Amino acid sequence: MILKVCVGSACHVKGSYEVIETFNRLIIEERLEDRVELKACFCLNNCTQGVSVTLEGIDETLHFTGDTHEELFRDLLKKAVL
Repeated sequence: MILKVCVGSACHVKGSYEVIETFNRLIIEERLEDRVELKACFCLNNCTQGVSVTLEGIDETLHFTGDTHEELFRDLLKKAVL
């Protein structure tokens, strides 16, 4: 399953690298390295709503902010992987 985090200009300013670091840590903590592939991508066309994220199998673009990304990621994993 591929998890994409936008690193375009707007998402970069909103903390995409912090989100990527947290996601990477959580993937390792949850031992999902063999099930989730984390990738950076450019513009997901939702530049005004926070760091844009897509997950293979979920038909929506999600938006993460610095104070919500860990909790939302865990909820996302429950829906998609676990």
